Amino acid sequence: MKTKILSIIIVFLMTSSVFSQTTLNNYKYIIIPKKYGFLKSDDQFQLNSLTKFLFNKYGFEALMEGETYPDDLNANRCLALTTDVIKDSGFLKTKLQIELRNCNGLTVYTSQEGESREKDYSKAYAEALRNAFKELQIMNYKYVPSGKTSEITVQETNNQTEVSKEIAQLRAEIQNLKQEKETQASPVSVVNDLQQATENSNTQVASLAENNSGVLYAQAIDNGFQLVDSSPKVIYKIKNTSMENMFLVEGRNATLYKKDNQWIMEYYEDNILKQDVLNIKF
Repeated sequence: MKTKILSIIIVFLMTSSVFSQTTLNNYKYIIIPKKYGFLKSDDQFQLNSLTKFLFNKYGFEALMEGETYPDDLNANRCLALTTDVIKDSGFLKTKLQIELRNCNGLTVYTSQEGESREKDYSKAYAEALRNAFKELQIMNYKYVPSGKTSEITVQETNNQTEVSKEIAQLRAEIQNLKQEKETQASPVSVVNDLQQATENSNTQVASLAENNSGVLYAQAIDNGFQLVDSSPKVIYKIKNTSMENMFLVEGRNATLYKKDNQWIMEYYEDNILKQDVLNIKF
């Protein structure tokens, strides 16, 4: 049983890796923002500069946001992917992931988590970022020009559809195996394998999901999450409470809670209680 589970995980990771390789090769440039959302100032701890350095080191052509762009990029912004680095809250660990989005705001790649146990922020962020780059280091990226941007978009969408179907099947099989183990006396090691497989699946499926209008994506920050749209633009920041699936909305006299599989933001306006349903992807 354990061997079968591990085989599923290996197939899943191979499928995702091949898809990421093919997708990234369609893009010529990587644009690095001046500031990441979890930092307070531009290039704090020189993390943005380090991102640019590492992309260039591993064969990509990285540009800092706002610098003079090449003529072909000025003519066609869809030649570039925009970088974001996401910080995940972790006890005694700093965890960072690299996201790459295309000109339509669609996430086409999410790296593995890079971790560090360093207490000094400057050292911790640098080490975690370098560890997140390990997958890109061995990817052997090479730009392959495509005929037209529209062709890239169509091909990318078709690839994502096929891979999403495969991932859905793999996740279903993992879930079935997990349910089987719950009815038996399961060894702790097998349960851990199942949990890890589920976490890997959730991460990759999130990176391949299609961009739906009105969807807000939850990104972990200290004491809660920030909800961003496909721009990506931060729409709300929500803070944890002592109750499960209930948050306080920062900067607004409002609460966010889950009811009947819907996320509802509740607030008063002109002494009238109002409710907005939000489409949130965690």
